[in-house]
Amino acid sequence: MSASDTSPECDPATGHPRPPRREFKARGSFVIRCEGCNLPKLNCLCPYQVKAESHAQVWLLTHPLEHYKPTNTGRLIGDVLAQTQVFTWYRTAPDAQLTALLADPRYAPFVIFPDDQPDYADRVVGMDAVHSAKRESRIPVFIILDGTWRQARRMFRKSAYLDGLPVLPLRTERETRYRLRKPASKAHLCTAEVAIELLRQGGDDNAAAVLDDYFDVFNDSYAASRFYKKIAEPTEAMTRLLARQAD
Repeated sequence: MSASDTSPECDPATGHPRPPRREFKARGSFVIRCEGCNLPKLNCLCPYQVKAESHAQVWLLTHPLEHYKPTNTGRLIGDVLAQTQVFTWYRTAPDAQLTALLADPRYAPFVIFPDDQPDYADRVVGMDAVHSAKRESRIPVFIILDGTWRQARRMFRKSAYLDGLPVLPLRTERETRYRLRKPASKAHLCTAEVAIELLRQGGDDNAAAVLDDYFDVFNDSYAASRFYKKIAEPTEAMTRLLARQAD
């Protein structure tokens, strides 16, 4: 019997039936999650959602793999800032809505990326350019490349439609408080933390404070759920968000 004569249920070497395989279960697939916030229901995030207004907007250019990670913090930004836009990154087919928005004169988009390479040094600007855009009655837009550091570098280099945009490096003394993935350095902030610092430096202090508290609640809630622990007493960040809802 040739290998081409065997079915997938048979061993191609012997022709004998394969033993039955157990159903594949990804890590965490058995966890019952909230349909609203995607966190384990044990510590649902929904009771602490608070909307905030900001002059600047955040547009996330998200790597396709990030959409499937419940630990992704980019979605927290949209929970707080209603005007947040999320676009999936594809190298060969840029999102038509994104390219249209980039050409809209109402917006002043900035790609958030380090200024560590000389070939785009002429595009690098500081936070003063954000404040100048506001004085010109334009809406500053922070375009954050939402993915791992390796993915973000590829997205930056392989997205020709971003080549004409100013590059805004984030300068901050903040160290990451993110506990769900291990960063290579404490200076490597997660997506939500990047947005928090950009909003704060851009003058949207209230939006930055709300998102910072919401991020802390997410961080604490998810970390506790990993050990099947229910947070019994509200944390300080939870208390502040609940107080904002009551105002």
